Amino acid sequence: MGIAVDSRRLRVFVEVVRQGGFSRAAERLHATQPTVSKAVQQLESELRVRLLDRVGRRIKLTAAGELVFRRAVPLLTQSDDLVAELAEVRGLKSGVLRIGFPRLGASALFARTFALFRRRYPAIEVAVGVHSGQKMREILRSGAIDVGVLGQPIEVEFERQEIRTEPIMALLPREHPAAARPTVMLSRFAGMPAIMPDEDSVLHKVLTAAYQRAGITPRIATLCHDPDLVFELVAAGLGIAFLPRALAHKHRHRGVRAVELRDQGCQWSIAFCWRRGAHVSEATQAWLAHAREQTRLT
Repeated sequence: MGIAVDSRRLRVFVEVVRQGGFSRAAERLHATQPTVSKAVQQLESELRVRLLDRVGRRIKLTAAGELVFRRAVPLLTQSDDLVAELAEVRGLKSGVLRIGFPRLGASALFARTFALFRRRYPAIEVAVGVHSGQKMREILRSGAIDVGVLGQPIEVEFERQEIRTEPIMALLPREHPAAARPTVMLSRFAGMPAIMPDEDSVLHKVLTAAYQRAGITPRIATLCHDPDLVFELVAAGLGIAFLPRALAHKHRHRGVRAVELRDQGCQWSIAFCWRRGAHVSEATQAWLAHAREQTRLT
């Protein structure tokens, strides 16, 4: 009986080896460490061999792991080349793609995926814009862009391809009593000043609803959508703040701790969207397939 190997998991394994560990690979892949670890474990299960020995935070390739890594690298390269060549055969030698990214997390979540797409399809002309949630909906409806990132809930007038759903992290000064906890309830921060995301953002709406469910009113110190600035403001003592887990892990500060909110409904969910019933160009289809490959690691 043959062995079926999931290419996405193979890519994760190769990245773990290249980065020398799960944490760095997770950052590189814009995924969580548990997701990366699970992908490697599933690959080991598929192949029925152990690929890595884990010694503390270090990893070491087993004999089987060395073989798989040596063979996987050229296989994945050939796979990418094949996709690019087939794209040319299908007529993707040229084309136009207009994408809208959100203000929150555009660089951290999509830069690598976008860069890899440009390498794979260098002849496609790509126009990128960064927009607020309301603006994104307006230009999607008007046809000014082909695909854009929207947060839940998403109107029925749009088709969608899920990107990710993540818990929300509370960003606390390291000396805060809850900073050492693995999780925390939002009610613990009643009366504390909060650095909130822009009012038009998905995250702001999720947090506002969470505050209402907790029976407390947010004491807004300021609005800010830039993760780096948010961390600096928290470290400076302006207040607590909130970010999706991927962004909280991507942007770090020695004076700030990220603690997961365990309140029901405290999740940040986004998707690529396009007008329902609209023609989906070859370039747009290529982008959606590429993004799906990059984001669905398991």
